[in-house]
Amino acid sequence: KLFLCVMPIAQIAIATHLDDCPRQHYIPIYLIVVGVFGLVLSVLSCLPCAQEPKDGTTNPLSRVCTAWNSLSSFFLFCWFIANVWIYSIYQPNYTKNSTDIGSYCNKTLYLFAFWTTTLVYILLAVFLIGGCCVLGCMFLCG
Repeated sequence: KLFLCVMPIAQIAIATHLDDCPRQHYIPIYLIVVGVFGLVLSVLSCLPCAQEPKDGTTNPLSRVCTAWNSLSSFFLFCWFIANVWIYSIYQPNYTKNSTDIGSYCNKTLYLFAFWTTTLVYILLAVFLIGGCCVLGCMFLCG
């Protein structure tokens, strides 16, 4: 779980360059929101209320945690669609010119946002294909 906290913390830290991407000023905001919600979900998964009791009873606090986790995950998924901001300016100008100030984006900020988002897409594809393969094997094996 500690490893899952590293990426959101890095996203928040990289996004401190709020004014370093005038070409698409929503990219740092996107990273901050994804980082904060990712961190909140990671921390919530460590709390005892997020785990079901071993004796089979239902804990009302557990239901609240489950509902909050579900809502946060749904929001994070919907917010992830906002990555159109990243891909819409693919390969921005990384150098800051005095003549055209609004057309550049900090290289570290942009490439970090681009590759973390692309990595999530790759992982989703791998899990989707892997899940389909497992279901196909289960269906064939009975």
